Amino acid sequence: MKKEEVKLSDSLNVALLVQRILTVIVVALVFFPFFNPARICGLISDKISIFTAAISYTGLTDDAVRALMQGWVDETVFLILYAGALLALIGIIGTGAGACMSLGNIKFKRLGALVSLLGAVVEIVGYIICFISYNMLSSGSMTPAQFASKLERKIVPIFPTGVVIYGAIAVIIIILSLIVFFMLPKADKEEPYEMESKYKLFLMFLPFAFLAFLFCYLPLYGWRYAFFDYNLGESLSASSFVGMKWFTYLFKNEATRDEMVRVIVNTLGISGLNVVTQWLPMVFAVFLCEMKSLGFRRFVQAFTTIPNFISWVLVYAVALSIFSTDGFINTFSKVVGILGENEQGQNYLMGDSHTWIKMWAWGTWKGVGWSAIIYIAGIAGIDQSLYEAATVDGAGRFQKIWHITMPGLLPTFFVLLLMAIAGILSNGLDQYLVFSNADNIDHINVLDLYVYNLGLGDGNIPLSTVVGMFKSVISVILLFSANALSKALRGESIV
Repeated sequence: MKKEEVKLSDSLNVALLVQRILTVIVVALVFFPFFNPARICGLISDKISIFTAAISYTGLTDDAVRALMQGWVDETVFLILYAGALLALIGIIGTGAGACMSLGNIKFKRLGALVSLLGAVVEIVGYIICFISYNMLSSGSMTPAQFASKLERKIVPIFPTGVVIYGAIAVIIIILSLIVFFMLPKADKEEPYEMESKYKLFLMFLPFAFLAFLFCYLPLYGWRYAFFDYNLGESLSASSFVGMKWFTYLFKNEATRDEMVRVIVNTLGISGLNVVTQWLPMVFAVFLCEMKSLGFRRFVQAFTTIPNFISWVLVYAVALSIFSTDGFINTFSKVVGILGENEQGQNYLMGDSHTWIKMWAWGTWKGVGWSAIIYIAGIAGIDQSLYEAATVDGAGRFQKIWHITMPGLLPTFFVLLLMAIAGILSNGLDQYLVFSNADNIDHINVLDLYVYNLGLGDGNIPLSTVVGMFKSVISVILLFSANALSKALRGESIV
């Protein structure tokens, strides 16, 4: 590596750095609707990015269904546009791959420069095709009579400024790729493609960082709705900017404030039960590993892990078939004579009694086997010589569990416990949505369900966004507080 570093000039390093930065910018912009090169008219939503336009033809034409059915627009325009967006996305992926390759040795860098060059060329071809579809739409311009219809006004072409911006970046990447390729010294043909371990680890981590960005950080872009009087279905640009109106409304409105207090109590109550019983998967894993019969152990582990992969909708279907008025319990009670033939029985799912405990019980049944896996792995990592030494000293099974197994699992337990405390406001949505009804809504309405009902049920997107923002901020505060507590008490940090 020292020999390679000497050969790389400062100008070459700068070219590589600028190329990587531009590639990162383009890859990030792919997920934002700003300057979407595929938005060539008002029939294409201003809420979709080029990523959505490239992977979903339906998403691209969602707002254009009527125009296509009425023949106002030739579908060929959208098919060509879709092909251009797809080519552009493929090219962006290629430039990203080339930037990753540039972290390797000289041979890898040369290959990365070629891949980036090819990717940028494919990008430009995609943008040109998008522009061609724009020209096709422009050539079929509307008559003055068509402008009389508000709906048909959406067919007016919109110049895709993203084509110019993305295209300019692609041209710069092409120039930089050529500079890098011709400035790099030629590598020995027999030299293998190599990369430093730190870069290999970084590239292994990159897909997970990408998924975290896509599903955890990109949705934060939607926080802007909290500052507008936004109505569902409208364009955000048509909504009035109201600043902190919805933030103050959340605390000043008495009904909303009381509802929030009740929802937070429900959230903390159910999450508190989960935190208090956080030790159950650990104890289950310990006793599972103490089973002598390997076949029976595998059966129990599989039997208790499978529920984790069953959706909450199916879980509720099973609960309905057991606990409803005509479910198994009431039917069996009628058969054995506990209930009379004309008695309807009790619907156990509709009542509001012990709702928190019921939700905790269903969640524990579904997740205890899956949660135990990490403890089973922890038990497998404990030094077996400790058990052998304890056996020689005359320790029994429970003594070995108490003095060897449990201390070996405590670090893992404390990390998971602190993470559970940090996420105490996040109960999830699916379970509470399917089990909620008019009778138990007062005690089952947790924050996630409240945000869902407030946003999609009542259509109050700004207020639901504010509630979600507060939940996220408080969760982050709890995470760092739990981390500080762990560092103070145990001398170990989890963040």
